[in-house]
Amino acid sequence: MTVRKPAQTRRARAARRRAKRVAASGSDLTDAEWFAILDAWARCAYCGADGVALQRDCVLPISRGGRYTLENVVPACRSCNASKSNEEVTVWMRRRRLDEPAFLVAWYGIVAGLRTPPRASADEEAGASVIP
Repeated sequence: MTVRKPAQTRRARAARRRAKRVAASGSDLTDAEWFAILDAWARCAYCGADGVALQRDCVLPISRGGRYTLENVVPACRSCNASKSNEEVTVWMRRRRLDEPAFLVAWYGIVAGLRTPPRASADEEAGASVIP
């Protein structure tokens, strides 16, 4: 009986393949953007589970051309993330009988809010326009 080295296991090979796919996809999500996404959703984006560990999930999976970007990443609980796998979000939500329209409206609103830079206050705007 031969014993495999840890680097030769299926899980290790799959992890290396996934790392290559993510690197090749042009992903550009920063930690600051991820924390902003977490703050905006504050729960699983799909099922609404609160108080559980949340993982990064691509709405459009990397295997289908998605990337880790501000527009494509949502927080998902482990159950939803594993269940969705690489399916399209709308097909998966319909199959699981989750509230697809509510998710899409929330997703659109949150992404639009995160893309918009914070407005300067009236005091800051007034101070910026005055030249000493």
